[in-house]
Amino acid sequence: MLAVLLLLVMFFSLFLGRYPTPFWLSPSQIATDPLAAALVWDFRFPRILLAVLLGAALSTAGFAMQMVFRNPLVEPGFLGVSQGAAFGSALTIVAFGGSLALAEGLAALFAILGLLLSYLFARAIRYGGWVLRLVLAGIAVSALFSAGVGMLKFVADPLRQLPEIVFWLLGGLSGARWEQVWYVLPIALIGLLVLFLLRWRLNLLSLDDATAFSLGVHPGRERWLVLLAAVLPVAALVSVSGIVGWVGLIVPHFSRRLVGANARWALPAAMLLGAIFVLLCDDLARTVLAGEIPLGILTSLVGALLFLWLFVRFTPRERKAG
Repeated sequence: MLAVLLLLVMFFSLFLGRYPTPFWLSPSQIATDPLAAALVWDFRFPRILLAVLLGAALSTAGFAMQMVFRNPLVEPGFLGVSQGAAFGSALTIVAFGGSLALAEGLAALFAILGLLLSYLFARAIRYGGWVLRLVLAGIAVSALFSAGVGMLKFVADPLRQLPEIVFWLLGGLSGARWEQVWYVLPIALIGLLVLFLLRWRLNLLSLDDATAFSLGVHPGRERWLVLLAAVLPVAALVSVSGIVGWVGLIVPHFSRRLVGANARWALPAAMLLGAIFVLLCDDLARTVLAGEIPLGILTSLVGALLFLWLFVRFTPRERKAG
């Protein structure tokens, strides 16, 4: 049902926009208006595909990290992944002229570095339990990369590079083109496929290491395989879209509420729900106002409101059961 809903949302998104008339483009106009046809196939369709890939990657990565680290508050932005990718892309804009292939490579490199630093610092911290140490390490690593992005903004060309970095950090898919789709599609599909095939192993990796090992799992090796498969698609897509927050945090919670905690079903549900969520937010971003709203602002606003609604509406019994 979620897959069918996603296809329907993708289909109707092709006709949503502000040209040639606000909010809706009839299918007959595509056949008669060459400009409208070019708009749909050269701009809207690749943008829709990138929105679907972005939502699926962020939500699936958030779900996998929450399972692996046994922490429902973990998501790519909390562990330095998104901020590391942001630093890599900003560095490409300032130092290397904004090459798309180089931006994708540096975003992946610094995203993996952010995750690795968060993990190592959490191991080194001697205060509190594992969950608290991981959150503290992630906050510190994210702050370090954010400071690095701030320094890059300071030294950037104020007339050309600085506006590009600022608008990129707000998040958005206004510059989506087929070239970007072909760049990120292989790595996104490979990462999502690996996570999909290993989804039943996430149930075992969410146990403590001794129990998982007794059930035939090599916790260290499989955990890093899952994390690598989660980080690479996020890094590739963030290099194109900029920072889009809250998707990896809130969508896995709705997935578990919808189909249960078993990763065999909850991970595909999170993948589809994330794609639908980001696509709907992007439709609002490019349709509501004459000037486009940054996608990262909308996902943060809607995600935070959904997060509050999800937990405020719980009864004490539901909290105890959860």
